[in-house]
Amino acid sequence: MAAKIKICGITNLADAQLAVQLGADFLGFNFYPPSPRYLEPEQARAIIDLLPPRIITVGVFVNEPVAAIKKVLARCPLQMAQLHGDETSHQCLQVAQLGVKVIKALRIRRPADIEQANQFDLDMILLDAFYPQLYGGTGQAFDWSWIRPTGDKKIFLAGGISPENITQALAAGTYAVDLCSGIEKTPGRKDADKMRSLFAKIADYYHYHAGD
Repeated sequence: MAAKIKICGITNLADAQLAVQLGADFLGFNFYPPSPRYLEPEQARAIIDLLPPRIITVGVFVNEPVAAIKKVLARCPLQMAQLHGDETSHQCLQVAQLGVKVIKALRIRRPADIEQANQFDLDMILLDAFYPQLYGGTGQAFDWSWIRPTGDKKIFLAGGISPENITQALAAGTYAVDLCSGIEKTPGRKDADKMRSLFAKIADYYHYHAGD
């Protein structure tokens, strides 16, 4: 089965529309104020309102109180919440009770870190590279050979994925791949040529492996 494609750090309509045109399945919007990709909920809503229904919209939050996430959801129609900080399993379930599906991000620096996925009663887990000062969007990758099945959870692979290594990321066999900095000109601004190259390489990969 082909991996789903999530394009994260969307800050403007042009980037969102190009990602949709090229075949993205998920678009991520960052609600972490220190991030250079941060958007106000109303800014995100102005983009989301113009997206086709097939696109799954994801809000990215870092150590945000549940009440604050609830306020964002009231102002911006999101289908999923990606919790990218140090949230507990209980906090994840509290967010799920707000009516969105939850992706819990784990920052990986050694193989055993992936086993943390079993601590969360969630369908979806995102694996990203560990970086001490930053929560995602670092352009760093962990060793993808560490990835192991985690029950029936859907795994999103993130961290350092770009057109140059997308085939290796797809070969990891995860449910989805998540791209951000690897297809940007500057933080929050996508590079159209890199985006087109990315999706062309994805198409080539699955065409080549169609008989597998």
